Amino acid sequence: MPLFIRNSIISLIIAAAITGTVAYAVNYLNNARLTELSAIEDQLSIDTLSLDTQFSLLESAPCDSIASSTTLVSSLADLGNRLSYTENQLGTDNAQVIRLKQQYSLLEIRDYLITKRLAVACGTKPVTVLYFYSNAGDCSACDKAGYALSYLRNTYPSLRVYSFDYNLDLGALQTFITINKVRGALPAFVINGKQSHGFTSLEDLEKQFPKGALATTTSTR
Repeated sequence: MPLFIRNSIISLIIAAAITGTVAYAVNYLNNARLTELSAIEDQLSIDTLSLDTQFSLLESAPCDSIASSTTLVSSLADLGNRLSYTENQLGTDNAQVIRLKQQYSLLEIRDYLITKRLAVACGTKPVTVLYFYSNAGDCSACDKAGYALSYLRNTYPSLRVYSFDYNLDLGALQTFITINKVRGALPAFVINGKQSHGFTSLEDLEKQFPKGALATTTSTR
């Protein structure tokens, strides 16, 4: 067999082997990614059911138990973190992500309403933040605002932060936005009932809280 033909055959074999290896690796990674995302969705479903059960339990619990518990706050925050991871993996326009965000938004709204009801019934003074953002490219400061709120939530575990995609197609959320009269530039905040818009820095955001409000929460600093 002439040398050039043999070399050509060897080159073809090598090229085929490389192509096959790349295809296998891509397929393996895609399958692993799908498996991981499926696991996240399953966990989100379990956490959703768990949170819903906790809501029912807290509605009938004694006031002193409700006021002192931060378990539900951390559970809701943890669920939000996993949802953010899923959104980063699949993209904001993915149907699965949108469905999970709708489910999570409903949980947040319910927790907020229960918190307000318990505040009246039990005389508690929770510090709540409603945060409205957009993924539509019209909110350049939303990412920074989200990071700042994550920092505050981690620093003050009893701080109740509720994050909502302003443009999410969900009737309950749009009604919630209307009731709270959230209009104007994003990001938008409703901190203990007081509305503000825009974000510049963590320090300026902290000034939006009522005087002494953060001091009444438990700080990890």
